[in-house]
This record gives sequence, structure tokens and C-alpha cells, in this order.
Amino acid sequence: MALPKLTPEQRQAALAKAAETRAARAKLLADVKAGSVSLEQLLGRDDEVAKRIKVSQALRALPGIGNVKAAQLMKTADVDETRRLGGLGAQQRRKLLQAVER
Repeated sequence: MALPKLTPEQRQAALAKAAETRAARAKLLADVKAGSVSLEQLLGRDDEVAKRIKVSQALRALPGIGNVKAAQLMKTADVDETRRLGGLGAQQRRKLLQAVER
């Protein structure tokens, strides 16, 4: 499928929206890293910014969790490595929270 032809104004608007979304996502992950937002709060959010964050990225934002530990937690909770927060089921969320609490 070919990409639609955008006018220069549409392209600039799309680029601005993408930059705004990336900044919002980075701020949310920084809040998780600082401890002002917990994983449970992040999973409970119902906005598009939170839903589009990859589970592995959210886990790595938690203090003390790196790439290896995040992969182990995801395997324990039966979460695919490409899954985003918005695509998690109720059981996966519960298992993930339990795995992080240990």
C-alpha cells in the first residue's frame, strides 16, 4: 500500500504531532523512573500515550530493572517482547504486577 501524498503543511503537522507524542511518552517514562508513577498506575492509565508504550520499555524505566530482568519478567508473565501496554490482557497485567513485586 502506497503512502498518501501529503502537502508540506500536512507533513509539518504530522511531524509536530509525532514530536509532541514522543515528548509526552518520554515524560511519562521519566516519571516512572523517578518513582512518581508506579507500574500499577501506568497500567491503569487509559490515555493513548500510555497505551503505546512497549511493555519492555516501561519495565526498564523501573528502578533496578535492566534489559535482562525486563525480559525475564515478561517471560514470567507470558508477555510477548513486542507487546505494548494497551495490548495487555487482564491476566497479563496481573501476572506482570506480581512478577515485579517479587
